[in-house]
Amino acid sequence: MTDNQAVQAYTDAWTHSVESIAELLAALPADSWNRPTECPGWSVRDVVSHVIAVESELLGDPRPIHSLPSDLRHIKDEVSRYLELPVDKRRCHTAPEMTSELEYVIIRRSRALRTAGTGPEDLVRFPAGPGAYELPYQLLLQLRVLDVWVHEQDLRRALLLPGNLDSPAAQITRDLLLRGLPKIVAKQAGAPAGSVVVFDVTGPLEFLRRVRVDENGRGELDSQISLGPDVQFTLDWETWLRLACGRVRPDALPGGALRIEGDQELAQRVLANFVQTF
Repeated sequence: MTDNQAVQAYTDAWTHSVESIAELLAALPADSWNRPTECPGWSVRDVVSHVIAVESELLGDPRPIHSLPSDLRHIKDEVSRYLELPVDKRRCHTAPEMTSELEYVIIRRSRALRTAGTGPEDLVRFPAGPGAYELPYQLLLQLRVLDVWVHEQDLRRALLLPGNLDSPAAQITRDLLLRGLPKIVAKQAGAPAGSVVVFDVTGPLEFLRRVRVDENGRGELDSQISLGPDVQFTLDWETWLRLACGRVRPDALPGGALRIEGDQELAQRVLANFVQTF
């Protein structure tokens, strides 16, 4: 796949996921907008507000002028404060206002993506907080696919409407999250040289990956089968996703959702560092 084909694939995956969100909300009862999600402090309405806010900022829309309440306990740092402001601003919006704004943003953003003359490696601004930075356009699209699809799944779990766990956006999200495994195992968890950690993931998007730590302490990711790894994690795809995105703590999982074999101390260090942020 060429870089330009990858850009088109990321655009198509984003479109599929964000339009799926719009479909979920089209006939949503008014009281369902306030259902809590696994995002701390955020309801269904808040997650939708966040999606609208980021895509609006990417379109160049000005950020709203608004003062946050001082009693929001889920605000931990400047990044979460930055993300919260446009969310809190929309907490008084009605369901029709929310769906209309989302649909309008999707139309505008889809048009902008179709007509963009940006090259895959051209640097573009990424509104990740008060210290926004530049990154390659292709990576920006991947991150938007991940963010929108992960939030689609947040909404589906809150609304008890599962689906799209093996969609194109799910596959892009999986591949992006897999890139972080070598660092998690080798650097953050401090797995010793020569050790092997295996992730055996079942479900709609099943995969087997191992991280092997070389003699220099670097982690290497591949799909080879290892006999007698130092640690093996066995779990389903949705559980893997929720752990990787910080939606659930390992000790809060139901019995049997996560099976760990091998070095329990190393396994716990891996799990303690498993959440990835982008």
